[in-house]
Amino acid sequence: MGLFSRKHSSRNGNGGDHHNQNNGDLRLPANMKRANSNPAQNATLPDIPLPKAPDPNLDPAGYLRSIYAVRERSRYVLDKAKRNQLRHFTVDMSKFADTANYVVMIIKRDFDPDYSSIPPHGRWQHFEVGGRPRVDQLMATWPSAVDNMERTRRLMDLFLVSVLLDAGAGTKWQYKSKESGKMYKRSEGLAVASLEMFKTGLFSSNPDLPCSVDAGGLRRLTTEKMAKGLQVTADNPLDGLEGRTQLLIRLSDALLDQRIFGQESRPGNMLDYLLSHPSTEVAAVPIVPLPTLWDTLMNGLSPIWPATRTQIDGVPLGDAWPCSSMPSHPTHPWENIVPFHKLTQWLTYSLMVPMQKLANVHFVGTELLTGLPEYRNGGLLVDTGLLTLRPEAAKRGLEQYQMNAMRQGQPSVEVVPLFTADDDVIVEWRAVTVGFLDMLLEEVNLLLGLRGDKKLSLAQMLEAGTWKGGREIAEVSRPNTKEPPIMILSDGTVWEPPGPPAWNGSEPIDSKTWNLRFEAEREAIKAATRKAEPEKRRASAADVAEVLQRNQRPNTEQMRAPLGTHPLRMHPVRPGPSRSMSSKSFHSAQTEVKTTAS
Repeated sequence: MGLFSRKHSSRNGNGGDHHNQNNGDLRLPANMKRANSNPAQNATLPDIPLPKAPDPNLDPAGYLRSIYAVRERSRYVLDKAKRNQLRHFTVDMSKFADTANYVVMIIKRDFDPDYSSIPPHGRWQHFEVGGRPRVDQLMATWPSAVDNMERTRRLMDLFLVSVLLDAGAGTKWQYKSKESGKMYKRSEGLAVASLEMFKTGLFSSNPDLPCSVDAGGLRRLTTEKMAKGLQVTADNPLDGLEGRTQLLIRLSDALLDQRIFGQESRPGNMLDYLLSHPSTEVAAVPIVPLPTLWDTLMNGLSPIWPATRTQIDGVPLGDAWPCSSMPSHPTHPWENIVPFHKLTQWLTYSLMVPMQKLANVHFVGTELLTGLPEYRNGGLLVDTGLLTLRPEAAKRGLEQYQMNAMRQGQPSVEVVPLFTADDDVIVEWRAVTVGFLDMLLEEVNLLLGLRGDKKLSLAQMLEAGTWKGGREIAEVSRPNTKEPPIMILSDGTVWEPPGPPAWNGSEPIDSKTWNLRFEAEREAIKAATRKAEPEKRRASAADVAEVLQRNQRPNTEQMRAPLGTHPLRMHPVRPGPSRSMSSKSFHSAQTEVKTTAS
């Protein structure tokens, strides 16, 4: 194809100079410029300039969708956190050392003294749960005639689907490997399940190439097929099964872009697109600027993102949200938005690994990627005492937990505050997580005594320290559910933390609408229970409408949605402790909040 014989010199950026900084001065720790790369190889690479970030004054949507904006915008919230001026959290900087020491302890336990062996954070590691090299074993089943380029494409097919399925699975779901017979849960369980589904050809329409993903294969998916593949039953429920299925079906539409995904409509064809891209420098090895991969994912996968998220000038921004801790400007509405693009970053971290290992692709600009603002990294900051919810936020979150616990199958023990993903509490939590992860990287390397090229990259610290540490401290703090210290309502879609509950598995609702609907529905359920028909009676749409009218609430289309499409799994009323948390446990939690407030 001649991909390795072309040398391009085009370096045109996206827009003009940034309003207040250039891309060579992001105030990053020097060691972060090694993320996901081999420093010995990097030393021989030519200096490749990166494109500039879009100017937010000229193209605010383009800027907020860029990778540059994530760290730059989150920094505003971090600066307030250092001064203990956050809206919803108190910050005890004296606990920062404790947090760093805990992360160092986890890293030393598992990798001392060979810290260079820590892999970068990515989906590859999840496939190897239990110490089994499943990816290598998969590739060993392919004929030797399959070259490294095609092997890379196949792994990119697998990794993309697996990452999209990797939203919160809930506390009850588990997967029994058909190959080992062992049980796995959460992210690792979803990884093993997606791998075994991939091997059966579930995602491919080509019988001659079952270990691949294409638009035709995804379009044939149904909730029933996904439930069978993921071993979902009434006794083994998976949060958001319908949402995950619809997400993969929407991916089939995105893959029809032949410019990126080729005539086969395969995710793995992104490799060919990147290698032939004008910004790719081809010398001894192909060198791809990180923003090129980023733009490919953001633009190529845009059809799968919910269009009802935050928008600027009619352009959906994806995982970007208004935040009260951000600056506010009457003529620049973009100023109060903080972007995270967590899933796109997780995809970027994950897809780079097979391209590096098998196709020998080098990426420059990986320092632009941030720590992932998800509940394991963020939960670590809360469980170590660095962050504490302010009493008013904690009280509201506990009340929402109580409402949610009335639902069948929802957690009702180990009470923690609960919010929707668009809630200002969650947005602030995620933003400050990005900033503190940067700070932790510097402190962790200092405590480990690592200097120069020996320093851990951010991707390595995420893999061996903060993500793993966040999970382990959650398991100790809440052994029954192993949930984070703050819960986020999940619909099983792409957001991690996941988005607000979705109507029909696709159209998200905001927290205000959800709370109004829930309040009305709860009152209707109480009325149904008083009619002594607990096993037959459900709160119908008419019941809800009656309550809304009585309380002078707006009866919008979302409020009138049929009962079966309610995001929190409607069920027959079951009075008693089975449908709600222990009154004693909830009272204790509220008492603790009131004591703190006083």
